[in-house]
This record gives sequence, C-alpha cells and structure tokens, in this order.
Amino acid sequence: MRAVVFDMDGLMIDSEKIYWAVGREMAREFGKTLSDETLGDMMGRAPLESVALYRQALGLSQSPQELLEMREARVERAMQAGIEPMPGLYETLEALHPHFKLAIATSAPSRFLNVVLERLGLARYFSALQTSDDISRGKPDPEIYLKAIAKLGLKPDECFVLEDSSNGARAGKNAGAYVIAIPSEHTRRQDFSFVDYVAANLLDATAHIRKVEGVSLE
Repeated sequence: MRAVVFDMDGLMIDSEKIYWAVGREMAREFGKTLSDETLGDMMGRAPLESVALYRQALGLSQSPQELLEMREARVERAMQAGIEPMPGLYETLEALHPHFKLAIATSAPSRFLNVVLERLGLARYFSALQTSDDISRGKPDPEIYLKAIAKLGLKPDECFVLEDSSNGARAGKNAGAYVIAIPSEHTRRQDFSFVDYVAANLLDATAHIRKVEGVSLE
C-alpha cells in the first residue's frame, strides 16, 4: 500500500453539521421539513446530485442550480467564519505523511477545499487534490477516487481510502481501494457492512493502517 486518500467533509473537518444546518434552514424558509434520512442520502454525492435529491424530497419548484447556489453561499460563509478539524487529524497526517502519498477526494467544490487547506494549514501534506469541479458522476460512483488515484500515479489496490459516509465508502470500494470507514455522528446509522474496516476515529484508522502494513508509523 502506497497511498491514503481522504474524504474531507465529516472526515477531516467537522463540516457535516454546517451542511445539515444550512439544509434545514433553507427548508424552513420554504415552509418545509427536512428528514435525517434525506440529509443522510445527500451526503458524499456530487453537489448537483445532492441538491436534486433535496429538491425532490421537499417538492420545490426551484432548479437544482438555484438551490445549489443558495446552499453553497451559506456553507461558504459558515466555513469562512470557522472550521474545526476532526479529532486526531493533525496526528494522523503527521503519522502517515512520511510513509505514504496522501490525497484528498472531496465532493465539495475547489473553493471550499481551498478555504480548508488555507485555514488549517494542510496543503503541505497532500500530493494530489480532487474536487467535484470536474466530476460528472458523484459518489457512490468511483470516478472521483479513480481520478484522485490517477493523479498519484498509482493503482486503486495500492491505496487506502478513508470515508465517513456510506456513499463515499462505496465509491472507494467501487474504485477497488481498501476502504476504512470512520462514521460520524451524522452517518453512524448508515450501512458500512461492505468496507474493509470500521474505525472509531482517525487515530484508530491510523492504528489499523499500521497493523495492515506491519510497520511503525512513529
């Protein structure tokens, strides 16, 4: 195994609560109620796919593009106001970076990723970045992981994928990678029966990678 590919939202940063809060806020403004089930199904998907599900579930007349612009403006304001790394993120990156190529494969647009990299000082850890900007088929389709892994110059079976959502984990498996799920408070009820390992947190995932590789990551 030569690389570790990270999802971003809900895996590296505590951002799913932002998406869920924005989704509920918009629904209230439309006089609608948004279910946890719909929010969960939206997770990990390409942005337009995600808001298309949102539109259908709420029976809205606005186009997916209109809804996406509304959502992204609000999410970006919230991210600019402050982003929290998930527990153990820096320790995980410090442990893995000397031994593996690292990449990010996120369903977020590049401008969101740039905010995260700048505010948290993470750019130096990663050899490849793949956002939703040039992805035609969102997770659980493997396209985003195949493109990220190609940027690393590797094959999928040489890579670990770290994901917090079932849609994202399926994308990693569909790509042919070794998938470690790290469910968040928003995704722990989703199906992860198909992954290679379910970790309690990032540090547990790092320990599992060390065990699989049979090496010290100190």
